Amino acid sequence: MPITELLEKNAASLPDKTALVEINPEVQELRRVTWKEYELIEQSSSETYRREITWSVFNEKANRCANLLISRGIKKGDKVGILLMNGLEWLPVYFGILKTGALAVPLNYRYTSDEIKYCLELADTNAIIFGPEFIGRMEEICDIIPKVKLVFYVGDNCPTFAENYLHLAANHSSNAPDIKLTDEDDAAIYFSSGTTGFPKAILHNHESLMHSCRVEQNHHGQTEDDVFLCIPPLYHTGAKMHWFGSLLSGSKAVLLKGVKPKNILKAVSDEKCTIVWLLVPWAQDILDAIDSGEINLSEYETSQWRLMHIGAQPVPPSLIKRWKTVFPNHQYDTNYGLSESIGPGCVHLGVENIHKVGAIGIPGYGWEVRIVDEHRNTVKKGEVGELAVKGPGVMTCYYKDQKSTDEVLENGWLFTGDMAQEDEDGFIYLVDRKKDVIISGGENIYPVQIEDFLRSNNKIKDVAVIGLPDHRLGEITAAIIEIKPDMECSENEIEEFCKALPRYKRPHKIIFADVPRNPTGKIEKPKLREIYCGESLVAAQIKS
Repeated sequence: MPITELLEKNAASLPDKTALVEINPEVQELRRVTWKEYELIEQSSSETYRREITWSVFNEKANRCANLLISRGIKKGDKVGILLMNGLEWLPVYFGILKTGALAVPLNYRYTSDEIKYCLELADTNAIIFGPEFIGRMEEICDIIPKVKLVFYVGDNCPTFAENYLHLAANHSSNAPDIKLTDEDDAAIYFSSGTTGFPKAILHNHESLMHSCRVEQNHHGQTEDDVFLCIPPLYHTGAKMHWFGSLLSGSKAVLLKGVKPKNILKAVSDEKCTIVWLLVPWAQDILDAIDSGEINLSEYETSQWRLMHIGAQPVPPSLIKRWKTVFPNHQYDTNYGLSESIGPGCVHLGVENIHKVGAIGIPGYGWEVRIVDEHRNTVKKGEVGELAVKGPGVMTCYYKDQKSTDEVLENGWLFTGDMAQEDEDGFIYLVDRKKDVIISGGENIYPVQIEDFLRSNNKIKDVAVIGLPDHRLGEITAAIIEIKPDMECSENEIEEFCKALPRYKRPHKIIFADVPRNPTGKIEKPKLREIYCGESLVAAQIKS
């Protein structure tokens, strides 16, 4: 069934139960307001420490969003972009778009204006709903994206080039629009990139979204009494698909802004959270804060916290051993997935398999897994090959990109580009990535983008960007820079030059050395990793 029916079911059976809570720790005044009071006093979320909505209000807000969009001509098959930070508005907007029969198009909040424009055009987006953090970026492009006819703003002080979404939505019906949806209907477009760094538009239907709900609940056993703490951004398939377990079970979720250890533990304690999904650096920070005495665990109520799981990047076994020492009663799971497989869960460790920490796990609920050679024949156990997955959560296609689709989809199998091997017990371990994408703190970083930027410096002859192992972030970016003959350049000069890049794309380490290329002109990144990753791996192991 279409995923929108789950929201309507919860609104009917659990109308007064809290569905979503937003926590903004930066606010000093600790106030508790409901969404209705929020609208009456016209406060922005940045001025409120805590907000919450029930399942019935969640559904009403989604219906108002849908009816507003329909009144402006949005119809089944259209695309509506979402460019919002995590908050109470995000998910009602997402479901409102789905209720129109249009496709939701979530955008990475770190995108530059050029990247936003590229993705909106790639997805044939007809409208966008954005928040105050993106006024400057949207103002730069709103006049040069002709297909985007509707621009709605969520927040106070609406800019002149947009319309006030909250005021307009409040004046539309809270009844569900009469739009018929099926499992086969297109539902959402997410963005991913390969080694080139140019995003591909990943198309999913309602069956994919529903399968992710079932996978998450099957793996982590959410009930109506659970409380899920969601910290990662909702534009990412990982955060949203883990939340889908809360949607299916009708349980509360807490959207926490910020990742400081004290704020995470305070949210767990105050909201009685039972399930927390962390990225590796956040788990590291919590343990470090406890070890240093910055955090005294006795000051927090954590007895109800039953599950900590991690995804989006490789997990050091030493981290989990350390975690279990501090939190011996926690269940633990790790999840592997791609946006092309509707996020996490096509492979997962399983809470009962903590003895296999280090593996990404076994096939997830409803998923099949193979490891294949270059001819896509299944390899023997213990041999390294490419990981392939098959299940109801595989994408429909790369939107408007048949060539790329044909490269990764064959007879229902999605070929991930990740190299893996299976042990004698059937557990899968990642060995390497065919792609050169660097995963740092759960975020994908694309080396070619950084390399192209650095090559614009007139002192640089050649450059290669690779990932180095890091104790906290999983990987950090390193730029190997070859300076032109008779030129001099310092590390400080490069750091100053890179300030034109978004912070997360700036190299963490700068190495002045020759950049090796093979006879066909390709950079020999395996050779660079062999030279530099060994030293970094030793350093990372010493730290852990």
